[in-house]
Amino acid sequence: MTPWLQLVAYVAILIAAVKPLGAYMARVYEGRPCGLDRVLGPVERLLYRLSGVEPSAPMGWKRYTLAMLAFNFVGFLAVYALQRLQAALPLNPAGFPAVTPDSSFNTAVSFTTNTNWQGYGGETTMSHLVQMAGLAVQNFVSAATGMAILAAVVRGFARERVDRIGNFWADLVRTTLYILLPLSLVVALVLVSQGVVQTFRGAETVRLVDAPAGAQVTEQTIPLGPVASQIAIKQLGTNGGGYYNVNSSHPLENATPLSNALELFSILVISAALCGTLGRMVDDKRQGRALLAAMVVMFVPLAAACMIGEGGGNPALEKLGAEPGSPNLEGKEVRFGAPLSAIWASATTAASNGSVNSMHDSFTPIGGLVPMWLMQLGEVIFGGVGSGLYGMLAFAIIAVFVAGLMVGRTPEYLGKRIEAFEMKMASLAVLGPCLAVLLGTALAVALPSGRATLNNP
Repeated sequence: MTPWLQLVAYVAILIAAVKPLGAYMARVYEGRPCGLDRVLGPVERLLYRLSGVEPSAPMGWKRYTLAMLAFNFVGFLAVYALQRLQAALPLNPAGFPAVTPDSSFNTAVSFTTNTNWQGYGGETTMSHLVQMAGLAVQNFVSAATGMAILAAVVRGFARERVDRIGNFWADLVRTTLYILLPLSLVVALVLVSQGVVQTFRGAETVRLVDAPAGAQVTEQTIPLGPVASQIAIKQLGTNGGGYYNVNSSHPLENATPLSNALELFSILVISAALCGTLGRMVDDKRQGRALLAAMVVMFVPLAAACMIGEGGGNPALEKLGAEPGSPNLEGKEVRFGAPLSAIWASATTAASNGSVNSMHDSFTPIGGLVPMWLMQLGEVIFGGVGSGLYGMLAFAIIAVFVAGLMVGRTPEYLGKRIEAFEMKMASLAVLGPCLAVLLGTALAVALPSGRATLNNP
């Protein structure tokens, strides 16, 4: 398949999944039968009884927000504690010591907020238990949190009384139980079939297959663990935190072209399908299609530009003897090549996913511009599950307000009037992160440690 057919096929399959998956998720959030409720319904009701939750009790936005913050704060403490107690806990075949306090704090904050920034090497730092009970669990619940908040925002548009936007605990449980778990199970099983590791065993030492006669190094230690289960939810939940240090370029985390295609599809499928969910929940499918079309129209040219940039070669490498015009393969897995690496880089930065199957710092100037551009847009072109779409809704509100001023009509969106207060809140949602980035950057370069990196070769 040619590189351009790969991009066309990827986008086409993604769009084809929007209608069925979007309709299914709408039924989940509206509390209607979805098929899996026959099997998982008793589990859901048991969870409510054990936790003392009344799922039908409505919440206003303040109570909903406090419940969300309280739950994720407890999750942060749990991930931090698991890392600090790692040496004394089971499922640690490598005997890793406790993670340092600063690294534990950094990782706990990162995974709780669905950022999944990794300042550690997974296979050399975290035990099986911490990877499963800490990081993989946060991959589920942080993604479910974003999707639950989106469901609440959509209900605010769809309902007349915005003091009843749903129940956070019910949204969290139903998202995890009916959407993320079934999809993750299917993806993990396919990944295992392709050779992605899923075991509780520790590292294995094996002989090199092609070790030359007389070689000093004849063996290699291969770290193992429950990898496939974490990779499935890291992609579906737009988390991106890999089991191995080199993420999805590792052959035991992304083994074959089929596993690469499945992981790439998983990165954007829920975020894209949520556009369809929005259209059904507000009873206006055109709105969902319009948002999806806006995302696709922006994503495809950017991905194409990245492919062109990486497919045209690297002049700096040509000076060192590389064949002129050959694809830029520095920092890439030759199993995937430049085109699939470029599509992956575009998809992962569009989705705030963070996983990689190539090293972005080895991209050409044009190829590397695309991932940076997608991040600078606020990662709303599909974006993280839930967070991308409600970020896009903030842009839509601003656009509708400006358009209303231009034509002299009171702006409305999804049946709600957009006035000064709504405009202020939408502007704050859009500009707030930009200001935080600018202030954070200014602070970083003002400190000695930040300035020292400028001259680091």
